[in-house]
Amino acid sequence: MGIKVGLAGAGSIAFGTAAVLHEAGHDPMLWSPSGDGTAALAKGAELHAHGAVDATLAPRIATDAAQLARDNEVLIIALPGYGHKAVFDALAPHIEPRHQVIISSHASLGAVYLMQLLAARGVTVPITAWGTTICTGRRQSGTEVKVNTVRSRVDLCTVPDDRSAEGLSLCQTLFGDRFQPRDGLLAISLSNLNPQNHMGIALGNITRMERGETWSQGQNVTPKVGRLLEELDLERLAIAKALGLEVKTIFEHFHLSFHVPVASISEMNQKMHEQGNGGVGPATADSRYVTEDVPYGLVLTAALGRLTGQPAKLHEAGIRIFSAMYGRDFEAENEILRALDLHRFSLDDLKRAAKTGVLHQPAKV
Repeated sequence: MGIKVGLAGAGSIAFGTAAVLHEAGHDPMLWSPSGDGTAALAKGAELHAHGAVDATLAPRIATDAAQLARDNEVLIIALPGYGHKAVFDALAPHIEPRHQVIISSHASLGAVYLMQLLAARGVTVPITAWGTTICTGRRQSGTEVKVNTVRSRVDLCTVPDDRSAEGLSLCQTLFGDRFQPRDGLLAISLSNLNPQNHMGIALGNITRMERGETWSQGQNVTPKVGRLLEELDLERLAIAKALGLEVKTIFEHFHLSFHVPVASISEMNQKMHEQGNGGVGPATADSRYVTEDVPYGLVLTAALGRLTGQPAKLHEAGIRIFSAMYGRDFEAENEILRALDLHRFSLDDLKRAAKTGVLHQPAKV
């Protein structure tokens, strides 16, 4: 039955991706690092998906990272960025040259961190980084997921870059012809508009989130919130230009993703709301819009801004404002960048790592 694919994660994206794989004739296995997310499935319950994918499946369940690696050819990291380092640490001792790894979606040079762990064991595998997830959705329970969309276009790159054709071929075999190759991990990181967009939306609607209200996201990208998103996008585009990378503008993103005419970002979101595609905003302050996208999205963009001489002042301010509101140091919470000790490396070091996956130790003077 197709390819055996191990999914690290048991949330909405892992459940949704498992359903997409099942529908394509592949054989998914789920691993919940805590064990809680797959408890019902491990006892024999079936997983029910509805929405953009309607499927009932009985995915295999792994008890630990060793089993996930042992029983599968492909490993997909399908949980929020703040869970990536722990999963990389758990999987790395068990990954073999026969494996391929996909990170859905890639966060904060995670592919470089995993490649470093594997290099220490003398193991090299193709690691494919996606700029976003293959699907969106919401986990309804331990046995049910609503799949809102299956994306028609996903940016990707593979490290080391001489195995890019291999990575692209695998993704097409698993999920069909929906992938757009990008030029390395930095392009993937800067192609992800979620951190900047979610920052502006969360700042403008934090009281709605805290009060647990049900609210339309598109409708509440009001003119001033929309203007903030546009200004944040200019910072991202300036960094990409300094790196010689081509990425979509925020206007192109909304136009191509939601088929609305190009106008101001607020007007485009209002049109999305009118068409029923505006989405529902977070109903909790404990949302990935902040807890994932600030430390694992904004922090990397801000770091790249400093390295390229294109300081992302609004991104930097957002990190500080959210840290103040939440009483947390979101910059310090990025475990991957902290482990890589990014400040010790030059921009050229980082550019090479974005292609090879290996961040060489700086020469000692």
